This record gives sequence, structure tokens and C-alpha cells, in this order.
Amino acid sequence: MASEINLDFDRPERIGLSEAVFCLGKTPTQVAEAIAIAQARNLSMLLTRLDPPAFAALPAAAQAALDYDPPSRTAVVGAPRRAEGEPLVAVVTAGTSDLPVGREALRTLAFYGVAAREIVDVGVAGLWRILKHEQELRRYPVVIVVAGMEGALFSVVAGLVGGLVVAVPTSTGYGAARRGETALHAALASCAPGLVTVNIDNGYGAACAAIRALGRGVRETAAASGRAAPAARG
Repeated sequence: MASEINLDFDRPERIGLSEAVFCLGKTPTQVAEAIAIAQARNLSMLLTRLDPPAFAALPAAAQAALDYDPPSRTAVVGAPRRAEGEPLVAVVTAGTSDLPVGREALRTLAFYGVAAREIVDVGVAGLWRILKHEQELRRYPVVIVVAGMEGALFSVVAGLVGGLVVAVPTSTGYGAARRGETALHAALASCAPGLVTVNIDNGYGAACAAIRALGRGVRETAAASGRAAPAARG
């Protein structure tokens, strides 16, 4: 039977970002095969949307090959990288319910060796919470803002800081929030100039946008991370 997995091994050379495996909708056999292919080539690889039940359904050998983080639903084939140096990105989450998406962004940045600062539970219902971080946020070249409900935090942050702001609408909220569509429309309709928006719950995409925005040096480091798995720590 032909393989159902066809990984894009040349992507790091083309764009500086390696292929990540989106696990939602894949069978345990398909995910395990992707892991085995990466191991055979000595590649480090990021897996996203790997829920705890899906991780538990993987063969023991596949589980053992992964650095798995349940809150973010991400896993890394090979030893995880250490993000070193001063943080270049801030990941801001409006509420605790938005943390899984924010953590996906953080884990993606860490996979590429990009240091990031996490700022949590600063939604606009208590405006003082985000204003307390205003001066700090101005220091970062990129700020990723993760919010559901009405998505007001996107415009607030983009109106306060000069760096690139990437909005990540989440599927958090009651009925009229429409599983993230209201926050998405708020980001797209924002009057804050230059606000960049990714799809609902797409923390991975926001992190990749941040890496692209940070420039050539960071992308070259990212490409290297996708070519070879770092040695396991003893």
C-alpha cells in the first residue's frame, strides 16, 4: 500500500520554515508514519493539534519519540530547542481560555529557537491589565495578540505599540461570538493601521508570521532547525 504521508523536505530551503504536521483528522497510523519518516531522516519536526486522546492512541514507540505538551496540543520529534537571548516576540492572551492557542504560538516560536515573552489574562474588561504592560510591549518587534469574545484587545494593542501586531482570533465566547468569527471580523475591520490577522485559533500561523517578519537571520536559523534534529540532552 502506498504511503499516505508526503512530507515537504525542501520547504526550509525555500522559505525558512519547515513543514509542521497538523494532526487533527489524521489517524494514529498516519501520525506515527510521519514521526517515523522524520526520525529516519534525523529531522526535527513540529506536530500541532495533537490532542491528549490522539497522543494516547499513538504506538508506544511514537509517543517515546515526542516531546509532548498537552496544554498547547503540540509535540516535537527530537529533543526540544532552547530559545536563547532576549525575547523578540510577546505573546499576549486576553483570557485564560485563550491560553491553548497562545501556547501553540509559544511552542512554535521555541521550536525555531525564537525567545518570547508570555503575558496572560489582560483582556479589555479590565483595561488597566494591558495598560500596565504598555511600555514593555513597545520594546518588542512583534506582538502576537490572542483573543476571543469581541476581539477588542487587537485594536487596543495595535493602537499602543509600534511593532508588528499579529491578531489571533479564538473560538472563545458565548453564542454571538460565533466560535471566533466575531473576533475575526473585529480584527479585519480594525481601525488600527497595519494590524495583521491570521485564521481562528491559528497560533501556529501567527508564530510563523512573526518569524517571517523578524527577517533573514531568524529565518536562516529556522531553516537549520528543520534540517537536523538537535542532539538529545543527556
